[in-house]
Amino acid sequence: MARGLLPGQRCRLLLVDVGSGETAIVFASDRILLEAPNWSPDGRWLVVNGDGLLWRLPVAGGALEPIAMGGVPEINNDHVIAPDGRSVLVSARDGHLYDVPFEGGEGRRITRSHPEGRGYKNYLHGVSPDGETLSVIVGSRPTATSTPDEWRTNVALVSRSTGETALLTDDDHPDDGAEFSPDGDWVWFSTERFTTAPGHAQLARIRPDGTDLVRESHTDTVDWFPHPSPDGARLLSLSYPAGTLGHPENREVVLRIRELTPGSDDTSTTRDLLALFGGQGTSNVPGWSPDSRRVAIADYPLA
Repeated sequence: MARGLLPGQRCRLLLVDVGSGETAIVFASDRILLEAPNWSPDGRWLVVNGDGLLWRLPVAGGALEPIAMGGVPEINNDHVIAPDGRSVLVSARDGHLYDVPFEGGEGRRITRSHPEGRGYKNYLHGVSPDGETLSVIVGSRPTATSTPDEWRTNVALVSRSTGETALLTDDDHPDDGAEFSPDGDWVWFSTERFTTAPGHAQLARIRPDGTDLVRESHTDTVDWFPHPSPDGARLLSLSYPAGTLGHPENREVVLRIRELTPGSDDTSTTRDLLALFGGQGTSNVPGWSPDSRRVAIADYPLA
């Protein structure tokens, strides 16, 4: 079931200048909860989910417009726009990925059927620069007899044309938020594999062939959803306080910017961009403007 607003709560879509920190509100509502804004490659639109549906909103402001998704079940907040701007690629609550025309129409299922009894789910977070490969988190139980608490999440690549899936990680360490670098040479993601503290996600990257796993944050905070800018110069991420399990909604969080200077480390080149009340839904998917100057995010202030 899609999320809703709490009594007295509002949803806002914000555009944040990553240089100055200046923030502009392009949409606000006390009736519908929208999540995870993408920014279209032509710079004109934001694409979000809300009430299990897909919507678009002019960046300049205006009314929400539904994007028809014929044949697609209710979706969650994991969606990306194809590099050519012609399709929105979405994750549905049936566990599958779908390709939907940006102008609306019949959706095409991408992922293949999975083995029964293992709870397979696909969570889409990125697409390769050529638009042919999706970076995905695959959740499943190891075997059909595994208990629900043995459910695992791993980084995978999925062919957009054939639905073939290749795992880049395959272990018990929770992973999330897999997203391609703009040159296609890396897949960035969040993972709990580097620390013993429960839920202490940190940022990492790995080659698309599964080699060269590199830890990219060493913080006391719980770091989620790395989003490299289109020009490759910066990384946006979302940080929760230490001790947070997962990436829950309705929390005090901080958006951070890291300068991706060759040879630099994360402590000397990372700065807080914006503190806000949000979390889940704020920045789950890529929301950079095409010129890499601003990011689109959502927050959910209480009265």
